[in-house]
Amino acid sequence: MYFCNMNALKGKKAAYFTLGCKLNFSETSTLGRQLREAGVEPVLANETADICVVNTCSVTEVADSKCRQAIHRLVRRHPGALLVVTGCYAQLKPQQVASIDGVDLVVGSEEKGDIVRLIAERLAMLPEERALVAHEYHTSRTADIRSFMPSCSCGERTRYFLKVQDGCDYYCTYCTIPFARGRSRNGSIAMLTEQARQAAAEGGKEIVLTGVNIGDYGRTTGETFIELLRALDCVEGIERYRISSIEPNLLTDEVLQFCAQSRAFMPHFHIPLQSGSDEVLRLMHRRYDTAFFAEKVARVHALLPDAFIGVDVIVGTRGETDELFQDALRFMQQLDVAQFHVFSYSERPGTKALQIPHSVRPEVKHERSQQILTLSEEKLHTFYNKYARATRPVLLEHSRTKGIMHGFTDNYIRVELQVPLTQQDNQIVNVQLGDWNRDGDALTGTLI
Repeated sequence: MYFCNMNALKGKKAAYFTLGCKLNFSETSTLGRQLREAGVEPVLANETADICVVNTCSVTEVADSKCRQAIHRLVRRHPGALLVVTGCYAQLKPQQVASIDGVDLVVGSEEKGDIVRLIAERLAMLPEERALVAHEYHTSRTADIRSFMPSCSCGERTRYFLKVQDGCDYYCTYCTIPFARGRSRNGSIAMLTEQARQAAAEGGKEIVLTGVNIGDYGRTTGETFIELLRALDCVEGIERYRISSIEPNLLTDEVLQFCAQSRAFMPHFHIPLQSGSDEVLRLMHRRYDTAFFAEKVARVHALLPDAFIGVDVIVGTRGETDELFQDALRFMQQLDVAQFHVFSYSERPGTKALQIPHSVRPEVKHERSQQILTLSEEKLHTFYNKYARATRPVLLEHSRTKGIMHGFTDNYIRVELQVPLTQQDNQIVNVQLGDWNRDGDALTGTLI
């Protein structure tokens, strides 16, 4: 054990690179805040960092590859920097990560809360001491991942991301998340509402609730998800909440009815489907069928008619024959949703999916992905066109172009509008929506 001198952090510059989900971005932002409080400033353009942190994803082999590429780029861009790797890839394959040239420290899921001390410890070492532990890593077994690391941070735009839950107990056959992040656990309502109040004190108006399986909230505190929503809705100053992603079987009628009459929860849901084939859902060990999912979507629209519904889909899983994919595509065509987020299945070591016969060729996965992406574009255009000429509240976000701002309506329509130069971001304003903008990625709008 080395003596930890936190003074080793003062005056240092840090570079950050994050891959993967919103939860990762939230955790990186929180780490950045902790390092700033210890005297570490973010590196500026054209500066060389003293510390590089890579927060990794490992949901697919492509994600692993992107993590390795990011590490190599940072080693070249910031020679001599202390390079720290954390996240799911670091937890699942610490030896592989530690063997990458330039990596100094590998930190797993249970040890994230101690990462500032670990960085300070390394920086305080003499070069010859650091060389002796260059390939050391700090990761626990999955069974030992028990702590909940709080995280509430502001992204590059105006919204905050509040981590309410971590880990997962579902063990779907294709997924490594339970191995990378451990069992389901959460912060207390008292802790999370206090973090929301702090975000409001800093000027935050919108919070996105993040986690791995947030509808499973309460495993470690004996509280419930609906109780959390009710408590957060009472936090003064926060005008918008969004639920980042929730399993269809956990999006209960009680939750939907609350969101429909709540003060601040937006008509916006992200619900993972994963496949529109009942047979593939069975192979995945999902906890619903397509009839249940279709009923859930219909219930959302019945209670919140203007709701934006985004849906996750995985294509090319083991067992997904041409016939089953066509069944899935027909089901998705009939779904009244706004967007599909498409992921190509990637075989992950240690998952039960590897025991399923019939693998799908890469070129077939690509073709299937393109079909669903095309369908998604059609769905999104239909949803946006429905609200052209409507008036909706928009939370303004800063833009790099003077006189132009972007933002999202309450029901998650992206808007581009010309505003007076005196107009400030992070304000909720009423906007008359118009036609599509030049880039085709937002509706135009006019301040009312």
